[in-house]
Amino acid sequence: MSGASQALQKIARGTGIVFAGTVISMLFGFLSRAVIARYFSTGEYGVFNLALTVLNIALVVATLGFQNALPREVAFYREREPSKVGDLVSTALVIVAASSFVITALLVLGSGFVARVFSEERLVYALRIAALALPFWALTGVVIAVSRGFGRVREQVYFQNIVYPIVWLVLVVLMAVLGLPFASIFWMYILAQSAVFLALIFEVHRIRLFNVKASFDPALGKKLVLFSLPLMFVGILNFLMTWTDTLMLGYYKGSEVVGLYNAATPLARLIPIFLGSASVIYSPIVTSLYAQGKIGEMGRVYQILTKWVFLLTLPIFAVMFLFPEATISFLFGEKYVSASTALQILSLGFMFHTFLGLNGMTLIVIGKPKLNMIGDTFAVISNVSLNLALIPRYGMVGAAVATAVSYFVANVFRSYWLYKMTGIHPFSPNYVKPLGISFLLLGVLKWMSLDVGDIWHAIPVLVIFLAVYALLVLLSRSIDKEDVELLLAVEKRLGVDLGGVKKILGRFV
Repeated sequence: MSGASQALQKIARGTGIVFAGTVISMLFGFLSRAVIARYFSTGEYGVFNLALTVLNIALVVATLGFQNALPREVAFYREREPSKVGDLVSTALVIVAASSFVITALLVLGSGFVARVFSEERLVYALRIAALALPFWALTGVVIAVSRGFGRVREQVYFQNIVYPIVWLVLVVLMAVLGLPFASIFWMYILAQSAVFLALIFEVHRIRLFNVKASFDPALGKKLVLFSLPLMFVGILNFLMTWTDTLMLGYYKGSEVVGLYNAATPLARLIPIFLGSASVIYSPIVTSLYAQGKIGEMGRVYQILTKWVFLLTLPIFAVMFLFPEATISFLFGEKYVSASTALQILSLGFMFHTFLGLNGMTLIVIGKPKLNMIGDTFAVISNVSLNLALIPRYGMVGAAVATAVSYFVANVFRSYWLYKMTGIHPFSPNYVKPLGISFLLLGVLKWMSLDVGDIWHAIPVLVIFLAVYALLVLLSRSIDKEDVELLLAVEKRLGVDLGGVKKILGRFV
């Protein structure tokens, strides 16, 4: 078995675990949002989302890009200088602890200014309370990033994807049952973040994941910060690409429109769920191939993984793009249906982000994080420009267009430079054929303009679409040998006989 196949199987195993955790996280996250959206007014729901938007920006600054840098750096040091791993981890924790406390203080002191920017007085007390959760949130992210560098996904899945969403949902429901006032939701948020952080620290200490006696190393810290700073800016830029629409909608249209729009955005962010799941374990595994100079095998892993992600993502995209009204109505209620056009547009942007693969993370693996920063800078400029031009006239639809275009710009830039520097791209013949088939079938269904009243009528249409799609993919012989090898590995691991499936696939390889 080739190195690419072995890497793909490791990624597939980790992706499966992370995906299960992500589904649980998404489920409980949507339930929490649904409770908040139904319990409070759309205006209060908008204030809640604005506060979390500001807090997310603060988190990116406080963590200095370590969440994206540490998985690569820990894996690299484990390969080259294992004796420094403990000092690397301790240094990262000390730096983020200090930066998160500073940012928290600035948020509390500057809450009045932020509230005036959005002409929303309720943001003052919202930020003063919610900011206290930032140190817990930031340090939790750093510890999880370190565990990923060790090739582990357990900490992320258990604590970030399962424990936190469940604790948060329980607290939100408790708040609704007790009839607590709006401000209480932010105290519940602090309680949830702090409880998860303490549980994670206890677990890391119990299993002795890293050397707790390691010391702070200023030289190592400087090197880590210099590598991570471009990634911090990338994090800010990526956040702006996603959230500038919310911020500018709040400025131009008010919290009411923000509340409506934030029924569409969390749904659209479901589309990269498989891409995000794969990214958790992708970096340390592909970093190992890169350290050994196996660029060709890296490229093969990239192509096959991108094809898998696209095939798995297509059903999610199809239901949101073809049936946006039914999707929003089912999850958030009829009062949010006006965001359906925005959902369609956002789904196109996130799907384009997905079908080009993990281009940005691969640039990090080869040590070129600055290219991500440059590409995302162009994307944010286009995003802000389009938001300024479109939101005043078109509202939510204009915001959605701006976000979709920004994702197009960022991903084209990343993919261009990745190909120029390494020759890596996703477009193998057995990936191009499924792409063409999907575009054709989606176009036909869109042209038919099916009248689907609710999600239960949409499901049979989706099932037929996927059945026809799977048949055409087989007939076009879009199956790679790595696909069969993965199936054999799954068969062995589960201890089941997949003879019928193997026989069918064998005819079309």
